[in-house]
Amino acid sequence: MAISLEALNSYLPMFFVATFCSLLFIYLHLKNTKKHPSYPTNWPFLGMMPGLISNAHRMHEYVTEVLRESGGTFVLKKHSFSGSDDIITCDPDNIQYILSRNFQNYPKGPKFNQIFELLGEGIFNSDADLWELQRKTTMFLMNHSKFRAFLERISWGEVEERLIPVLDRVADESKEIDLADLLQKFTYDTSCKLILGYDPHCLSIDSVYPKAGEAFDVKAERAFDITETGAFYRHILPISYWKLSRWLHIGLEKKMKIASDELNSLVAHCIALKREELSKRSASDDLVSETQSGDDFDLLTNFMHVYKGVSTPSGNFEKLLKDTVMNLLFAARDTTSATLSWFFWLIATHPSVGLKIREEIKRNMDLTNTEEDNIKLFDTTTIGNLVYLHGALCEAMRLFPAVPLNHKASFQPDVLPSGHSIGKNTRILISFYSVGRMESVWGEDCLEFKPERWISERGKTKHVPSYKFVAFNSGPRTCLGKEMSFVQTKIIAASIIYRYQINMAEGHPPVYPRKSVVLQMKHGLKVKVKKSPA
Repeated sequence: MAISLEALNSYLPMFFVATFCSLLFIYLHLKNTKKHPSYPTNWPFLGMMPGLISNAHRMHEYVTEVLRESGGTFVLKKHSFSGSDDIITCDPDNIQYILSRNFQNYPKGPKFNQIFELLGEGIFNSDADLWELQRKTTMFLMNHSKFRAFLERISWGEVEERLIPVLDRVADESKEIDLADLLQKFTYDTSCKLILGYDPHCLSIDSVYPKAGEAFDVKAERAFDITETGAFYRHILPISYWKLSRWLHIGLEKKMKIASDELNSLVAHCIALKREELSKRSASDDLVSETQSGDDFDLLTNFMHVYKGVSTPSGNFEKLLKDTVMNLLFAARDTTSATLSWFFWLIATHPSVGLKIREEIKRNMDLTNTEEDNIKLFDTTTIGNLVYLHGALCEAMRLFPAVPLNHKASFQPDVLPSGHSIGKNTRILISFYSVGRMESVWGEDCLEFKPERWISERGKTKHVPSYKFVAFNSGPRTCLGKEMSFVQTKIIAASIIYRYQINMAEGHPPVYPRKSVVLQMKHGLKVKVKKSPA
């Protein structure tokens, strides 16, 4: 169909305007790219989302590059239908302000609850009074002398009865093993015992070396990985997209639903077993001091007692109980295994550090214990004196924090110490991963693995403010399991380093984080294990 000259003339101004806008956009983009090569392009309508999606495979490194160029704080432009822009920061002043000084203005917010809906009313999702209740209760139980004794007994028992026998066989047969997977099984077993009073028997010689036709049910254990990957993508993708996928029951959202059902079934089963067990016990007003001995002090039993009669937003006691232990399981299982995986990768690639830790253990161990068949050659007190081991673990957590990203939302408008204005309900992402990689925070050697940076001239452990060393969060929401984590990681690390040399397997693919809200390894950690000389 022919277009009249008059009609053509009417379209020419629109054509020139569109061309001018396109050229202007290209010019500004090229200019910005030259000045800030890592910045994601701010596309019309789409915002910076395409840049995030294209870098999802290396998200934490990419965010670190952007934050380096922006001075530690960056405004992430959202697409046209997402409301206000996000703020990403790794500035210690901002972190201290958000997580401590103006804590009340920065709750988790509704978007966090949507992303981590599996955690329900648990301590990671809750705010205000409900969070305070769970915080006080959990802190009381974890600091109780009986729980500390229970923790040490379970941790040492798992090392002696399961971890060491498996590693001995691997060493004797000169086989490769995925140490990250082994450590994940270990922490899953110990977490279930400590929190649920339930032993899933995930780690054993039989599970690592199954016989022909023998299979082990690891659906619940693997379900954690699926939900964490899904939560990672929910941070990047538009909320309308993943909610539609959830409604249609397709893709990753379908897998997340199946995984969530598996985890809910596990927790419900454990609660039912515990209730049946408690019904056989005599009633007691003080469950903590009378019912459970130091050899039997799982958290589920105590929460069942403490939470009786507690009012919750849902009005459902069973839901609060389930959500509480689900949150603790996520924290205990994944953060400890992730920390240890990165720690042993650093030890394998820095063998001199492993030698120093082994020599420190030998200097401090109980030399009066000479029984060859006694695996526990040193006690928890001895491990507490290993300053260099503590420094190496802190250094691993500085470079590879198990939870690499924190998520907050502003309750009221505010101005951050960096000068950035914050509107109401603005989402703020704090990159804990990036903090440890900033020269402005840790110096020019920030990318080096140096346990010595944690040791004073007098040979004591240096104190570093939590808004710089953010592996355990900071402020009122500092991780309640920090001491528990250090006890476990030191027991495992010392036991392995004293007995074995850990070397990377030949041809191992590059080691980098997988797409998850927990900093786990993409390809695991395939190693060769060799027994250390006496």
